[in-house]
Amino acid sequence: MFHRMRPLVFWPPFILLMLAVAASIIDLQGFLAVTGRLNTAILENVGWLFSLTSLAMVITCLIVFLSPLGRTRIGGEHARPMLSAWRWFSITLCTTVAVGIMFWSTAEPLYHLHSPPASLDITANSLDAARFSLSTMFLHWSFTPYAIYTVPAVMFAIAHYNMGKPFSLGSLFTPILGDRLIGRPGRLLDALALFALVCGMASSLGTGVMTLAGGVDRFLGTGTGPLALGVVTLAIVTLFTASAASGLQRGIATLSALNARAFFVFMAFIFLFGPTRDILGYGVESSGAYVGQFLEKSLFTGALADDPWPKSWSIFYWANWMAWAPITALFLGRISRGYTVRQFMLINLVAPALFAIAYVSVTSGSMLHLDLTGDGGMYALLQENGPGAMVYALLDELPLGGLSAAAFLAIAFLSYVTAADSNTEAISQLCSNDSQTALAGDGDDDNAAGRLPLKVLWGTTIGAVAWIMTSFVGVDGIKMLSNLGGFPALLIVILATASLLRLVSLGTAGAGMERTPSRTYSEEAHARWQQRRRLAEAEQG
Repeated sequence: MFHRMRPLVFWPPFILLMLAVAASIIDLQGFLAVTGRLNTAILENVGWLFSLTSLAMVITCLIVFLSPLGRTRIGGEHARPMLSAWRWFSITLCTTVAVGIMFWSTAEPLYHLHSPPASLDITANSLDAARFSLSTMFLHWSFTPYAIYTVPAVMFAIAHYNMGKPFSLGSLFTPILGDRLIGRPGRLLDALALFALVCGMASSLGTGVMTLAGGVDRFLGTGTGPLALGVVTLAIVTLFTASAASGLQRGIATLSALNARAFFVFMAFIFLFGPTRDILGYGVESSGAYVGQFLEKSLFTGALADDPWPKSWSIFYWANWMAWAPITALFLGRISRGYTVRQFMLINLVAPALFAIAYVSVTSGSMLHLDLTGDGGMYALLQENGPGAMVYALLDELPLGGLSAAAFLAIAFLSYVTAADSNTEAISQLCSNDSQTALAGDGDDDNAAGRLPLKVLWGTTIGAVAWIMTSFVGVDGIKMLSNLGGFPALLIVILATASLLRLVSLGTAGAGMERTPSRTYSEEAHARWQQRRRLAEAEQG
């Protein structure tokens, strides 16, 4: 394993993560105080830049989609797709915001309903507040977050497959900086982004494990102590490891396809047995508010009235998505070979964003209806039991509440396994020398076998950190670390956006389709590289 590893990428984030966990165990309050001050300083001083950048990335996606660059085929005109459109969409849906939306779509709208921004003069628990709440959910969970993922993913796909650049974040900046950030500077970028993603995964897994343990306790009375949390974490890591061993095509793709179908069935169940008429009415009306106020909401920083609401919600989300975006973009870009840039936009941005709007309309709309017609009963339950309990509260109001809650547990468990599998796939590639000397393709599953120990190591480490934080420390500390990763990631996505716009100005030639055809991906080149690698390994053996 270690002879395949990139030490400058692997060790810095691994050591920092261990030091952060140790510091949080030794002095939790001091640890939270320091990270909290840093987090607050970033949000207060550059919050406006997070908002402006997120909007710019949405606009960039529209420009790229309509430009001649949209016709460029990733990997060259003769490249064959690695995955079918459905499997590709399933992976995108299940490895980005799907895990978070399952839990927050029933809790977040209640916060907005009862605590809207003070500076907007919206009366809490009113119809205006309900409209604001649902339209804000659309803002936070649909087109903007997927645009944040899409821009660097498209740029990396073109740089990697059409320009022949290595599996590294430095490749994102080729159109504006050339190869200056490829090599040692690129490794530092990779290590920084890797630390942000690993912290984000640990916090996400930790909060999810707490919710899953609560659901298991609901049925089996197991409690939610360290032992129960450890068993749930171990189950996720075990299944993810089994999936990792089977490779991309059989593991992640199969789990994602199953998971995506489960999402659709779950949403259809709530739509049919919930307040269907109100779901449709709330959704349509709030969609109008979302579209009509999109620019205003996207650029709302609260600076004029010193309103803290945007920093706690919208800007917080932009920072969080950006912290995940660089490395997630490497994974999404890697599986896009064989499709055009325009198809990439449709499958990685438009389709999942429309699904998110539908899902939020159903789940958040149902929760708002129950709270408005129940004298704030759902909000009182939220205050008493926390956000993890709200999805079960919603299902209790529907037929087959126990059965649907069990189904939700299964879907949530599968979602975390899928997300862990795909993200550790990207992590293992980033830490491996294999991915730096060849372009990923159909045969990359052969290389994945050699990276399996790295995937297992990172998956086990992330699981262990999540268990320690949730059982003995509290997940807030690692969440702060994840948010802090948003600042360096902000600089990365800004440069990635500038690089993609530079390609638009150059057209298809800038994407390496005409000027550098010899560096475009080909099956023959990959086969030759594999043969050389096998010969080198034989000589070493």
